[in-house]
Amino acid sequence: MSGYFEIHKSTDEKFVFNLKADNNEIILTSQTYSTKQHAMDGIESVRTNSSKDAQYTRKQSTAKQPYFVLNATNGETIGSSQMYSSGSAMESGIASVKENGSTKTSKDSA
Repeated sequence: MSGYFEIHKSTDEKFVFNLKADNNEIILTSQTYSTKQHAMDGIESVRTNSSKDAQYTRKQSTAKQPYFVLNATNGETIGSSQMYSSGSAMESGIASVKENGSTKTSKDSA
C-alpha cells in the first residue's frame, strides 16, 4: 500500500495537507499553516512521527464518536482523523496512517 500527501490552499489562503490512502480516502488532515513551507514541514513531521504509537492521542467527540490526533514529539498537533463509528474502526485508521505516513509521494494543488 502506498498513500500520498496532498497539499492545497484553504479558503482563507492558508495551507492544509491531507494524507490519503492509495484508494484516495483521506486518513489524516493537517492543521492550517500560514505558509506552504510550514505545511511541507508538517508533512515531514508526519513522516517522522506516524510510526510511533505514543504520538497518537485517541479521543471522543461530544457526539461520542472516536477519532485520533497525531502529535509531534513537542506535543504540537500535526493532524487529526475523521470521526469513526467505533473504536476498532479508529484503530484501523491509525494503522493506515502508520502504514502510509512515511510515503515520499506528494501532490501539490496549492
